[in-house]
Amino acid sequence: MDTDRTPIPGTGVLHHFRTGGGIDFALLTEAAGRRRLLAYAPGSDEPSIDIALEPDEADQVAELMHTGHLAERLTRLEQRVERLAGQRAEP
Repeated sequence: MDTDRTPIPGTGVLHHFRTGGGIDFALLTEAAGRRRLLAYAPGSDEPSIDIALEPDEADQVAELMHTGHLAERLTRLEQRVERLAGQRAEP
């Protein structure tokens, strides 16, 4: 996936994405903390869809977008640390 990050003075930061299949979408992070998901029709520079998300809604979407839930990822990391610590303790 191709990504671009563009600061927009007085507004926030725009992260533009293009998937391997050629679909364009963006995430606008506004200075006030809200996020907006933008989707573009093929060949258009103007978003055809603009979805405003409150911070808690953005957090919910982000959690679902992860390949694993945060608690599962944390558990895996803790298990790795334990294995590494055990390997170092062995003579």
